[in-house]
Amino acid sequence: MVAADPPQPPAGRSGVTFAEIAAHYGLSPRYVAENTRWGRHPDWPTSTGKRGRSNEYDPHQVDAFVQTHHHRPAPALTPDRAYTLTEIAAATGLATDTLYADISRNRWPQPDQTAPDGTRLWLGSTITRTLTSRRRYTPRTQTP
Repeated sequence: MVAADPPQPPAGRSGVTFAEIAAHYGLSPRYVAENTRWGRHPDWPTSTGKRGRSNEYDPHQVDAFVQTHHHRPAPALTPDRAYTLTEIAAATGLATDTLYADISRNRWPQPDQTAPDGTRLWLGSTITRTLTSRRRYTPRTQTP
């Protein structure tokens, strides 16, 4: 889950380390430091200094990176309207195959309603709640 505010440095410090960034976003420090979607990403902020053996990063630059690369804005859905998977895909930009895969892997909630013809329906509030805790999927860029 992506937090909506920047990580906070300890008292007397202006920067945050990978360990503090990881704790703030609920990830492991090694993942944040070594993953190409985080600390090894070309757009990752430059270090502002050192604290012991750890690099420090400006918390606002880290938050800007996270908002750009890992935050999925919630779609504008009517909370009490029921949506089909096709409508959810159109509103969110997710592929219907991705939604079917999430359902089969139990990463998507059970339908709120079932239409008389058997169509599964989810309320807008359920969809919004689910997507706010879902990681962002972005297409990988091809390197020549």
